[in-house]
Amino acid sequence: MPHVLKDQEIAMLRTELEMLMGERQTLLRITGAAAAFVAELDAHDLPESTLEAAEMLAECINAAPEETMRDALEIVKAEVVEA
Repeated sequence: MPHVLKDQEIAMLRTELEMLMGERQTLLRITGAAAAFVAELDAHDLPESTLEAAEMLAECINAAPEETMRDALEIVKAEVVEA
């Protein structure tokens, strides 16, 4: 019986890991798209309320680890090339 329980736990962990990896891919796409968007903005053309939101987004992007940003930008670049 303990062997069956262990197999079930492994299957549950595998399912959870696959779900988390899928969510990571989605978040990387969002991060890459946000970075591309912020890079194209001209702060002089934005209303004050929008500028504050853009600055907050830029701060979040800048706080991301470099490797994560490379992955995010690579995913977005791959999607733009395919389109």
